[in-house]
Amino acid sequence: MALSLRQAIERFVRYLEHERRASPHTVAAYGRDLEQLARFVEEQLGGTPTPKQVDTFLLRKWLGMLARQATPSTIGRKLAAVRTFGSWMVERGELTSDPAAQLQNPKVSRPLPAFLNMEAAASVVETPTSQSPAGLRDRAMLELLYGAGLRVSELVGLDLHSIDFGDASVRVLGKGNKERVIPLGAPALASLRAYLEARPNLRHAKTGMQDETALFLTERGARIGVRAVQRLVHRYGQLGAGRADLHPHALRHSCATHMLEGGADLRAIQEMLGHASLATTQRYTHVSIEQLMQVYDRAHPLAKRREG
Repeated sequence: MALSLRQAIERFVRYLEHERRASPHTVAAYGRDLEQLARFVEEQLGGTPTPKQVDTFLLRKWLGMLARQATPSTIGRKLAAVRTFGSWMVERGELTSDPAAQLQNPKVSRPLPAFLNMEAAASVVETPTSQSPAGLRDRAMLELLYGAGLRVSELVGLDLHSIDFGDASVRVLGKGNKERVIPLGAPALASLRAYLEARPNLRHAKTGMQDETALFLTERGARIGVRAVQRLVHRYGQLGAGRADLHPHALRHSCATHMLEGGADLRAIQEMLGHASLATTQRYTHVSIEQLMQVYDRAHPLAKRREG
């Protein structure tokens, strides 16, 4: 008896989770996207449709419906889920061809990364001047977000053993559980040493509890979270650069942009930031060129002559 579309989707989701060992986020997202497709197909065809009834024409109709309510990037993600499902069905012999293979991804306009100039970035990083344990922690976190270009998720995931003072480096677990080692500059190392001396004071006031492994702690002794770091960056962004909207990722973008402007090789920046594709790193060349054109338009005599 042929599998129904919903039965095939359930098996595919189990395959993602148990055999492919995809992340929980990917499993949940693909499951939601395919569930949405199944509902659409049932509305269009009625009854209990099978995977073989899902053809390219029906998928185009589904994408057309999505285009009225979803962004191109969201549609692209849903299409990726359908393609992965289709190719899996072909591998199992349930389909002779993938009906989604002929569909093109919608064009997604990717905005250039936000970043600070060197003076503003330095001002933000140097804003925490308090010698309290929390103040020293904040300075060390900002040094790593900007100086090492860490993602905020990577920052909060650091453990005490992640820092190697002898080698002047930090060991980071990035996307896809890929580990990389990033060199640390003297300011970051100095800030980390100062913070680690004060770290024992970050513990729960009543219970004395303190996370034994986490590098960065809250004032109650627990591992600090992403949202807490985001709020701190907003605050120091406002104080240091007049940017209350500053996001931790902007410090990472600033790190990459300033390295590129300083003559760093794109491959070196890619390795440091943990980008899977060089195309992601190449976006920073556009930022630098755009900034160069702004400087040119403000300062170059030919640009001023052209305006006149």
